[in-house]
Amino acid sequence: MANPEVVISSCSSHEEENRYTFNQQNSPTEELLLEDMMRRKLKFFFMNPCEKFWARGRKPWKLAIQILKIAMVTIQLVFFGLSNQMVVAFKEENTIAFKHLFLKGYMDRMDDTYAVYTQRDVYDQIIFAVNQYLQLRNISVGNHAYENKGSKQSAMAICQHFYKQGNIYPGNDTFVIDPEIETECFFVEPEQSLHFGTLEETKLNLTLDFHRLLTVELRFKLKAINLQTIRHHELPDCYDFTLTITFDNKAHSGRIKISLDNDISIRECKDWNVSGSIQKNTHYMMIFDAFVILTCLSSLVLCIRSVAKGLQLQQEFVNFFLLHYKKEVSVSDRMEFVNGWYIMIIISDMLTVIGSILKMEIQAKSLTSYDVCSILLGTSTMLVWLGVIRYLGFFQKYNLIILTLQAALPNVIRFCCCAAMIYLGYCFCGWIVLGPYHDKFRSLNMVSECLFSLINGDDMFNTFARMQQKSYLVWLFSRIYLYSFISLFIYMILSLFIALITDTYETIKYYQQNGFPETDLRTFIAECKDLPNSGKYRLEDEPPISIFCCCKK
Repeated sequence: MANPEVVISSCSSHEEENRYTFNQQNSPTEELLLEDMMRRKLKFFFMNPCEKFWARGRKPWKLAIQILKIAMVTIQLVFFGLSNQMVVAFKEENTIAFKHLFLKGYMDRMDDTYAVYTQRDVYDQIIFAVNQYLQLRNISVGNHAYENKGSKQSAMAICQHFYKQGNIYPGNDTFVIDPEIETECFFVEPEQSLHFGTLEETKLNLTLDFHRLLTVELRFKLKAINLQTIRHHELPDCYDFTLTITFDNKAHSGRIKISLDNDISIRECKDWNVSGSIQKNTHYMMIFDAFVILTCLSSLVLCIRSVAKGLQLQQEFVNFFLLHYKKEVSVSDRMEFVNGWYIMIIISDMLTVIGSILKMEIQAKSLTSYDVCSILLGTSTMLVWLGVIRYLGFFQKYNLIILTLQAALPNVIRFCCCAAMIYLGYCFCGWIVLGPYHDKFRSLNMVSECLFSLINGDDMFNTFARMQQKSYLVWLFSRIYLYSFISLFIYMILSLFIALITDTYETIKYYQQNGFPETDLRTFIAECKDLPNSGKYRLEDEPPISIFCCCKK
């Protein structure tokens, strides 16, 4: 006899699946029936894909799509990585070529420092760079050319920046200076058939007052086309190089540092015509990218649907527990319904869709955002492969690492916050004290990298040996500083960190052998003894399970 105040909807896969309206006036039999249905519903929700198939014959579409997506996203990333590799190589090789072309006597060095020390050398360097610029078409082995602005080619700008007024008398320890900075520029047109000779022969209208001089900048633009992509069946890109040669005299130390910066932008070529099957290959790759987008959108919809169902079931269980047991469900039990793996897959799918769209635009030569596309596709592929751990976690022997990381994460975060305070203290101290005497402590970023390397046992002797001994007090302080840091972090903090993970690992192993602590949710579900293949989870309108299912054993 059904009580009219109890409404049990028929089991289905729609929004109305297994919803109940509870009333305190239900009979004990009906209350037990509702509890049994709730337990069975919760147990089905927490089953793995194969168990769900046994229970209801529901095919593991999400699992199949994830496996397909792993293969497709990885193949897509490999193709894009090979293409991006050619772009990066072309940029770096052109920058090295420009340094050899426009810097007199330049040689490749590890530290890449280049400087001059006499006024004559400064003028010679400027004249050499201008001559190389004017003769670029005759000397460059690359397909470099000047930038055309309409019918006119862009010129090289030679600018000097200096103090407005500066009378300096080091012998008398006196100076008069106006720190306002002025700039003077003139331009050299590439059409000029002019060749500048030595300093005495030069026709450059350039006079440098080295007492007031801050910087001299030579700025010009060049163009090139990356033809090597044709061999890999891709359309070439056109490159714009904005080159700046800087003579830095800000320190007025007698050493003028010279640097060449290359600001590179990639754009679509105009009026191109490539014979062969390159355009067909581009279309095939764009079709493949479109399939990747469709696969990720399918995965995105299924995962969002699963997350929404989990939140809906969470609220249903909270109301049920409050009504029947007069208890609030704990936060940890509520979070059981929020599947973090699905959220990670959702983020991965969104990044893949956006990155694939950018990749298609790059292949169509409408955009050239290689860096943004690399970040999106790289992050999404990493998350996709991390998601594989979820399916390994269904097996007890493989989910140990997941359970250990999950259990240790709160304590690890708290431990790292405390250790970070000590680490930052050493960073600031090393920067301010050792920075003037040690090249590895010149900036906060370098200090942090150096100390992190020391924690991992890297480059220890070199860090000690490169400390300058100009000041015995600072040298002594550096020894106390380095020894205390290494002893504190390697022998104490790092050991405590490892012990924290090890202790959590041992605890999880013990729980796997003797059972995990039961929460209210797990205790409530455990009372349902129905096995997945018992047939009690099946809906009336669903066909029986095929005996040819690969999951059925």
